[in-house]
Amino acid sequence: MTAATGNTTDSAAGSGGADVLFERRGRLGVVTLNRPRAVNALTAGMVDLLLRKLTAWAGDDAVAAVLVQGAGERGLCAGGDIVAIYQDMLHGGNETAHFWQTEYRVNSLIARYPKPYVALMDGLVLGGGVGVSAHGDVRVVTERTRMGMPETTIGFAPDVGGTFLLSHAPGEAGTHAALTGAHLGAADALFLGLADHYVPSHSLPGLVAALENESTEDAVARYAGQPPASVLAGQHEWIDACYASDDAEEIVTRLRGWTGPGRDEATDAADTIEAKSPTSVKVTLASLRRAASLTLDEALAQEYRAGIRFLAGPDFREGIRAQVVDKDRNPQWKPATLAEVLPGQVDRFFQPLEGGELDLQQQPDLQMKEADHA
Repeated sequence: MTAATGNTTDSAAGSGGADVLFERRGRLGVVTLNRPRAVNALTAGMVDLLLRKLTAWAGDDAVAAVLVQGAGERGLCAGGDIVAIYQDMLHGGNETAHFWQTEYRVNSLIARYPKPYVALMDGLVLGGGVGVSAHGDVRVVTERTRMGMPETTIGFAPDVGGTFLLSHAPGEAGTHAALTGAHLGAADALFLGLADHYVPSHSLPGLVAALENESTEDAVARYAGQPPASVLAGQHEWIDACYASDDAEEIVTRLRGWTGPGRDEATDAADTIEAKSPTSVKVTLASLRRAASLTLDEALAQEYRAGIRFLAGPDFREGIRAQVVDKDRNPQWKPATLAEVLPGQVDRFFQPLEGGELDLQQQPDLQMKEADHA
């Protein structure tokens, strides 16, 4: 996916080499996430370096715009390094909490960035990859884009501002995407408001070259094309009707009872939701409903509270084990059904943290633009 090679390059090395590259190409600051074998999954070291460099570039008059891209041919970023999170949980550490604190500061900074922030959302863009791209203001998808927030599959809930983004999607399409963890193509990402422009992947090198010396508006206008039709947009009738509830069991009942156009798709969605962590499904639904009336920073703080509670519970660890570690794809959720997850258990995920809240007020004192778009 890398579409740029640098003139002036700084590398940030981790245990496996240069995990993130920072380049200056003309007026453009280029960030390349550089763990291609892991689909550029984010580590604590990477997000720390991102926060520092993005802050520095925000105040650098020689940098007119910033671009983020992924190395390799598989995608921009597959999310956070969940194997590292799993090991941290096994050993009772607090590294994951520190990772999230910095990662969410990066997400907030991107949303308030004072310069055009261009994200090449080519290939896989999942979880934390959404966080480093979808909060920007020039978000480019291609025919290879596969985007999503698949957290309910691993016993977690959407974070990195994902609940804020999806709660503001048209109708109930964001609820469907969040509960099922569906992978979205370019057209659906555009429909949901997670992206802005469609550019064929073969045109990305030209776009990046143009961004070195031109305004983002001129460069994108030259290379942007017409995306295919959105599948989700065409399914809005059953999606809006079935997901218009604050109760997860009622949503599944409506999906199974839907008899109009899209019946098979609705049944498949019900099957998918019931295979996810019941706790994750209910906490995700509650998070979305709450996030609809929050600012981005407030939603990030809410996601942090929920995330800390997931670290202490059984399903997050079990989900990673089943999907990534042992790969048996047979997680044993506790509780095992939606009906067994009681309202009080869900409410506890949103209670204030005794060990300290996420404080996004400790951000660089820069002239940022307003982030919390409706």
